[in-house]
Amino acid sequence: MHDLTGFQRDLLYVIAGLDEPHGLAIKEELEDYYESEIHHGRLYPNLDTLVEKGLIDKGQRDRRTNYYTLTRRGRRELEARREWENQYVSDLIEEATPA
Repeated sequence: MHDLTGFQRDLLYVIAGLDEPHGLAIKEELEDYYESEIHHGRLYPNLDTLVEKGLIDKGQRDRRTNYYTLTRRGRRELEARREWENQYVSDLIEEATPA
């Protein structure tokens, strides 16, 4: 995960949170989060990079629609990232949460 961009990590999080999302569903989720348009020229090359790195798989729903799922490696990488983040921010999050 250390060699991924923040955008690529966000792609992994979205794919992990949805059930076999297609590109447009991923795009819409990220546009909601970023509050700006995500261009196809940014989205699909980054998805292809994650496929090449073995972090996600790309399947075909029909001739025009692909879907994406996390691989085992992708899931392990997300879990490792979460553990690493928790070393630094879990106390902050717990302090900010009202009892």
